Amino acid sequence: MEKMSGTESKVVEGKAAPRGKYPHVKRAGDFLFVSGTSARRADNTIAGADVDPLGTTRLDIRLQTRAVIENIRDILQSAGAGLQDVVEISTYLVNMNDFAGYNEVYGEFFGYDGPARTTVAVHQLPHPHLLIEIRATAYKPLK
Repeated sequence: MEKMSGTESKVVEGKAAPRGKYPHVKRAGDFLFVSGTSARRADNTIAGADVDPLGTTRLDIRLQTRAVIENIRDILQSAGAGLQDVVEISTYLVNMNDFAGYNEVYGEFFGYDGPARTTVAVHQLPHPHLLIEIRATAYKPLK
């Protein structure tokens, strides 16, 4: 885990490749900005999305939320920071009926002393099996 310095962008090895020309994380002074992150794995499968042999799709907001937050944690760790450094989160849900499940898992990682948060509903995300995307801002001063 190498610490980023100054103004630096980073694509994190072992994580799902960005679906465009942008970094997983960008440092600007003492702040780290994590791009919108999903439950996509490095092999492009999606945590919390299963399709049975008959083509029936089962999507699980709890599994996807956990995978997203763990992906953000890993991205921050690659920059020398952690979830405890997150000061703001913006969450995008495809369906507000998933809010309770998302909120439940979110509470396993953050409490009332955690980041400021906004949650909004969006029409869709870049893959039909994605239920959630989160972007985060962390404050990790350069020493």
